[in-house]
Amino acid sequence: MTRTASKHASVRMTQAERTALSDQLMFDAAIDLINKHGTQGTTLKDIGELAGYSRGLANYRFGSKANFMGELFSQFDSRWKNHLNKRVGDQSGLNALLAAARALREFLILETNYMRAMYILWYESLGKDSELRTKLAEHHDVYRDDAQRWVEEGIAAEEIDHSIDSKQYAVQYCAFIFGLVYQWLVSADALDLDAIFNEFEENTIKLLSKEN
Repeated sequence: MTRTASKHASVRMTQAERTALSDQLMFDAAIDLINKHGTQGTTLKDIGELAGYSRGLANYRFGSKANFMGELFSQFDSRWKNHLNKRVGDQSGLNALLAAARALREFLILETNYMRAMYILWYESLGKDSELRTKLAEHHDVYRDDAQRWVEEGIAAEEIDHSIDSKQYAVQYCAFIFGLVYQWLVSADALDLDAIFNEFEENTIKLLSKEN
C-alpha cells in the first residue's frame, strides 16, 4: 500500500514536526521494501516515493543509502531499548535476565516486520567491512555486557551460583536470543514461542540458581 503524507497536510505542524513525520514515513516504507526486495533491491528513490514524497527526499535528507540504513538501524535499536528498559526497569540479576527474555517475546510479536527487515539488513552487511557492520558489532558487545552484568549482580546478591562464568553465559544467552529470532523469522509456524520461552525460563532458573 502506497503511503502518503497528504492526510497530514491539513494539520498545522512545525518544520521539525514535518521533518520527523517524513523521516518516520520513509523508515516505514523502507521496512516494507526491505522485506520484499532485500536491501540491495531497495533504493532511496523507491523509499521516498512509497512514503508519499519526492523520489529525491531520502537522498537529500540522509545523503546516501548507507547513511539511511544506518539511521534505520539506530531507530530500531532505540525502539528495542525503550521496550527492554520498560520491562527490565530496576531489576537485576536473575530477574533481569528473565525480564529481558520476556521483553523479546513481546517485541517479536509487536515489531515482526521491523525485526525481519533488520535481520535482512544485518546479514547482508556481514559480507563486507562497513560502518553498519561495525555498529552492529558494537551493539552485540553491549548486549553481552548487559547479560554478563546481570549474572554478576545475581552472584553478588547470592541468588546465582558463583561457579557460573558470567562472560561465557552471556555469549550463550545472546546466542539463544538471536538464534531464536532467526529461526522464528524463517518459519514462525514451526515454533511455539510460549513453550520455548517458558522452558528457557525454567532451564535458566535451574542452571543459575544458587540452590542447585
